[in-house]
Amino acid sequence: MARSRGSRRWLDEHFSDPYVREAQRRGLRSRAVFKLEEIDGRDRLLAAGQCVVDLGAAPGGWSEYAASRVGERGRVIAIDLLEMTPPPGVIALQADFAADEGLARLDAALEGQAVDLVLSDMAPNLSGQKAIDQPRSMLLAELALDFCGDRLKPGGALLVKVFQGQGFDALLGEMRQRFDRVQSRKPRASRDRSREVYLLARGFRAV
Repeated sequence: MARSRGSRRWLDEHFSDPYVREAQRRGLRSRAVFKLEEIDGRDRLLAAGQCVVDLGAAPGGWSEYAASRVGERGRVIAIDLLEMTPPPGVIALQADFAADEGLARLDAALEGQAVDLVLSDMAPNLSGQKAIDQPRSMLLAELALDFCGDRLKPGGALLVKVFQGQGFDALLGEMRQRFDRVQSRKPRASRDRSREVYLLARGFRAV
């Protein structure tokens, strides 16, 4: 019964959420678009002609928004384990970017082009147990940071979702070693009870 009540409460909250309603009204793929839209509006993250990689992209809301901002001269490459109908102007790969095969497909799609911006709105499948979910979420963030390696151009940027908790300070320290500045962002579309924040790292220092 408790599980059923919890499910109903989540559904009631979801469908009364103004961001969900606005996403449906505008025909957007998810409410998460508003998070990227707010950060981009504040920090001028996306620009025409950029090459953008969207890690863990499904259902494609961030990719769709990025494609609208980089325009025809830009490129957006999205990758996710789940199948995704690519938005216009987006190359979508169904693969695990953390696996060698997925990375190889992503590198092939890049065709040697350096990346201006890496996006990651990834989150693990939550078990409800913080001791399990927190390490999983930090691992995804670390993988996104590792991906930048020799793919992100000098001066490039990374926007990655993280959850505050164990491992957060260590990740922040790693990012500060590899970028000129790292800032925390909590968009209005992030639910109040959520521990999620977005780390925006700019000025990549290629080693």
